[in-house]
Order: sequence, then structure tokens, then C-alpha cells
Amino acid sequence: MKRQIAIIAGGDSSEHEVSLRSAAGLYSFMDKERYDITIVVLKGKKWVIGKIENGAVLISDCEIDKNDFSYTCDGVKHTFDFAYITIHGTPGENGILQGYLDMIGLPYSCCGVLAAALTFNKYACNHYLSYFGFHIANSMILRAGQKWPNAPKIAATLGLPCFIKSNVGGSSFGCTKVKSLEDVEPAIAAAFKEGDEVICEAFMQGTEITCGVYKTKDKAVAFPITEVVTHNEFFDYNAKYKGEVDEITPARIPDAIRDKIQAETLRLYDIIGAQGIIRVDWIITGDKINLLEVNTTPGMTPTSFIPQQVRAAGLEMRDVLSDIIENKFS
Repeated sequence: MKRQIAIIAGGDSSEHEVSLRSAAGLYSFMDKERYDITIVVLKGKKWVIGKIENGAVLISDCEIDKNDFSYTCDGVKHTFDFAYITIHGTPGENGILQGYLDMIGLPYSCCGVLAAALTFNKYACNHYLSYFGFHIANSMILRAGQKWPNAPKIAATLGLPCFIKSNVGGSSFGCTKVKSLEDVEPAIAAAFKEGDEVICEAFMQGTEITCGVYKTKDKAVAFPITEVVTHNEFFDYNAKYKGEVDEITPARIPDAIRDKIQAETLRLYDIIGAQGIIRVDWIITGDKINLLEVNTTPGMTPTSFIPQQVRAAGLEMRDVLSDIIENKFS
């Protein structure tokens, strides 16, 4: 009998549509001879069944019963064996959905509550990991309702240019590369539109790369590294989703650096207690490898980094996703 898999997508952040594209990608990758796959779309309190049509996710009127995450259509009740979470942002990337699934006893693909909550908060995560020897950029946190440093103080502390972005968002929504004092306040305002915490971070000039990894009970896999060469000021939304970037896999870096980054990514995986596939963004400055960000629900469209890296490794996404699912039942 096939396992019943729910791909959970959508969410309540600016990344809602990005998440739906990841859901469509996952649906295309999964082994349909092995699994029955249903897409579930979350938006606020409305949780509904979705369907794939022409490669896009369409919404139905069939609602999820939140008591047990089941749904009933045409008089037939359907339940799930496993949830693959591909929400980028709240509530699927910050631990809220994971807590709910833990309470109803439904296994899922990614990090648990603590690791998800930690990695979702970029400032807290990077400073926590710095205690384990990871190099991070100098930064400061701004919170809504609190007094924060003025523009000259921020510039004096971090230097210009610097980055100002949401501390609890993704896909570069609300992210600005700030080059002048006049740009500081507008950048802070834009970042606060994405959430109630903003991170200001020193600029680091170097080679930006990203590395995906996953572990099961019997193996650890580090994918080939991707080098990110953007044509824009930084790796912004247009670079990520509109092709204004060169993504080179494997990265043009020395083998020794490649091996170190893969090893450090796997070490980080264990430190935060990760599960499933994660992707870690780094920047190489001179002879130093600096941590940028940890992504515990990375994008899964056919052109996203993880599928690129899986192909470069000579693997099939179908098999990798089956590894993630079956690891919960072994």
C-alpha cells in the first residue's frame, strides 16, 4: 500500500507564491509509484487541498480538519502518513507548524520546533553558531517598539555599504544594500514590513556559495557546492527567481575549500539538530569561510539550488526525497 504524503505549502509571509512553486517542484520529483501525494495549502486559518494543473498549484474548496490533519471529499475521509513541509516563512519555517504536527503525531520532513525556531531568527542563529567557531558578519538587531541606534551610529558600527533586512523573512523581501546614510531609514522601514525584527549586517566582499546536505540514520550526504554570481547589487529577488544570476555547480573553488565547506555544513547540521535537507549559504573572503544563513526549508523548484546540486552529484531528486521520507519509518 502506498504511503499518503502531504506536501504542505503556502504560509502567511511574502514567500507564499514562492512556496507554491516549491510544492509544484516537489510534486514533480516525488516517486508516484511509491507514494500518493496531495498538496495542502495554508493561508491564515484556511487550510485547503490544492491540485496541480499545468505545473501550478490551484486551490480547491476541500478543507483540512485541523483536529487530525485529515480531509473529507465526496464522503470519503483521507488521512496522511507523512508531511513534507515546503513553506518558506511562517508558520512552516519557524517551528509553529512543526509543533502542531508533533502534537497530532504526524512525522514530517524537516527540522523540529527548536531548530526551526532558531534558524528562522537569523541574528540569534548566527550568533549562537559563532560560539562553535563559525565566522559571521558584524551585525545588530532592531526590534519594533524599541529604541534603536540612529543612521550615523549604524553606519559607524557596521560601515557602508551594509545590508538591512528582515530578521524573520526570506527570498530577499525587504532586503536593501545600503550605501549612504540617507538610505538607512527607508531600508529599515522596508524591512519592518516583513516582520517585527530587522537585522543590520556588515557587508563582506567575497565569493558567495551555498551547500546542501542531508542525513539519514545510515548516511550523511553533502551535495556539490554552488557558486552564486549575481548581476545585481546582491542576490536579490530578481536574481533568485528571474534569472539575473549565474549559478555555477560545482563552484570554482579549490578542492580543499570545497571539502572544508562540506564538512562545516555537516557539522552545523549536527549542532542545530537538523533533519531532512538543509542548505547553508557561505561567503569566502580571502582565506576565511563566513556563515551567511541557514535554510531549513530550501526552495524546491526545478531550478532551485538543491535540485541543481542533486543533479550535479549524479543523483535523482526522486531518490533523495524517498530517503527523507523513509528515514522517518526505518
